[in-house]
Amino acid sequence: MRKLALSDEILMSVEKPARYIGNEINMVKKDPKDVDVRICMCFPDVYEIGMSHLGIQILYDMFNQWEDTYCERVYSPWPDMDKQMRKRKIPLFALESQEPVKEFDFLGITLQYEMCYTNVLQILDLSGIPLHAKERTWEDPLVMGGGPCSYNPEPIADFFDFFYIGEGETAYRELLDVYKECRKQGSSRLEFLKRAAQVDGIYVPTLYDVTYREDGTIASMKPNCPEAPEKVKKQVVSDLSDTYYPTKPLVPYIRATQDRVVLEIQRGCIRGCRFCQAGMIYRPIRPRNLEFLKRLAVEMLENTGYEEITLSSLSSSDYEQLPELVYFLIEECKQRKLNISLPSLRIDAFSLDVMSKVQDVRKSSLTFAPEAGSQRMRDVINKGLTEENILKGASEAFTGGWNRVKLYFMLGLPGEEKEDITAIAELANKIAAAYFELPKEERHGRPEVTASTSFFVPKPFTPFQWSPMNTSEQFEEKRRFLTGKVKEQINQRSIRYQCHDALTSELEGIFARGDRRLSAAIEKAYFRGCIFDAWTDFFQPELWEEVLDESGVSRHFYNYREREKEEIFPWDFIDIGVTKQFMWKEYENARAGRVTPNCRKQCSGCGAAAFGTGVCIEQRKGGIQE
Repeated sequence: MRKLALSDEILMSVEKPARYIGNEINMVKKDPKDVDVRICMCFPDVYEIGMSHLGIQILYDMFNQWEDTYCERVYSPWPDMDKQMRKRKIPLFALESQEPVKEFDFLGITLQYEMCYTNVLQILDLSGIPLHAKERTWEDPLVMGGGPCSYNPEPIADFFDFFYIGEGETAYRELLDVYKECRKQGSSRLEFLKRAAQVDGIYVPTLYDVTYREDGTIASMKPNCPEAPEKVKKQVVSDLSDTYYPTKPLVPYIRATQDRVVLEIQRGCIRGCRFCQAGMIYRPIRPRNLEFLKRLAVEMLENTGYEEITLSSLSSSDYEQLPELVYFLIEECKQRKLNISLPSLRIDAFSLDVMSKVQDVRKSSLTFAPEAGSQRMRDVINKGLTEENILKGASEAFTGGWNRVKLYFMLGLPGEEKEDITAIAELANKIAAAYFELPKEERHGRPEVTASTSFFVPKPFTPFQWSPMNTSEQFEEKRRFLTGKVKEQINQRSIRYQCHDALTSELEGIFARGDRRLSAAIEKAYFRGCIFDAWTDFFQPELWEEVLDESGVSRHFYNYREREKEEIFPWDFIDIGVTKQFMWKEYENARAGRVTPNCRKQCSGCGAAAFGTGVCIEQRKGGIQE
């Protein structure tokens, strides 16, 4: 393999050259000649974002613990570096060895967000890897995808050899052993892919054929060989206290988005919010052991030199030993003169006590995520939060010394009316009013209430996967309407309103529930210059509109229509445990405004008990009472 040398001239011509030089603290170094398998893990976004991703840190640690495997990393070159590499014909290279990505055995791409799809093509293009899986040979790496977007991989299926569905700590060892055996036997690439398809959690798109009806919906999706299963079952780690976790995480030389130790306290969620894909695909909830977390926290702080630690979870307040963990961390950080960054917690006496100990209340803000302004809409989405909860929490926060509050809402939720949008402005106003109920001597200036809205995008494997999505014009109309309503409030001077971009949301919606026929549009957009679409400065909506029109992509078909109950979805071949029947029942509950209790209060029979772990198995043993 040839090692690429980046000249000082190139590094001095780009922003933040430290993105490309490697040698970070805790970086793993191995001699490539001493291993059987080389993997390059890729996050298709800028270095600072990718270095903050816990999933890659976990896989990097796991792969490099295996003597026969060397895992390295690569991130999307920023446009200035992209230009230099093309101009000087420098192929994309891994940070650890500075050797070309094309010469690795595997290129693993983490798919966190639909708007990174053109960056996937940038990675392949700069690496000199054929964009289409069917054109690759053993001269090319096997391109594998994983992460949340792999739960509907079809829009980008043409570009990947296979996808890993689920949590990475379970099946990779078996997969790599199959690869080594196939290479030793001189098997063809197709023979390997057929063997790989028999490993739980592996989906090989070329081994499946899709047919369509006249109306454009899927008629069938069937394996075209006996090796490929009808259903691909997601992979789940049963015991999160006996698995891989990086005690020596990588520490970048430049500030990353998550510039701190990240302690994942549990996976899954009991809440069942009907808009939330993560809450469904990561079921059931599986907490980590308290003593395991304490040990991890101390080791990571000692091995990194970070000055801050944060907790990671979909709903940290639902970790049953949270008080014990947080008070331990407070004491540990006090001794080490370090900071604790807390995730969004339910505002109660415990969390306020904790936050008063770890935050400067005059500088920090508290975050609430009501998601909807009216109680009717919160019941529709199964948020499980009342206005009384929200106002009580805000009042207690103000009493505790805070005067800054952030509120997160969605516009365009199924069944939304103008009254529900008005309720967003009214709730923000009520929160500001709660501050003025304090005695004057207890106030700290004027309250700052920031109301942020994103636009609702229906996602696969949620009860709203059947739901129509608003048009960008409807989104903009609702944004203008809410802006006006905020200005009508008595406490409008204390309220600031922010809103997400509608056109980005519309494109995200197309890819979220799209099928294989979208690959051509993504490829065309990339060659027209679309890249870093998740970044406002680089997103080119007019160009995307042009490409979608030329490619015959119907916005109505992918976004605006309500899907039929029995429609075959592009992602139906994946078994996440939670059944489609349960999702439909929840969709009907949403339309009726019925609330479903959380998993600890009552089992709703979603199907995740099939994995035999987490809350579900405790429920069956009678360990949890309704």
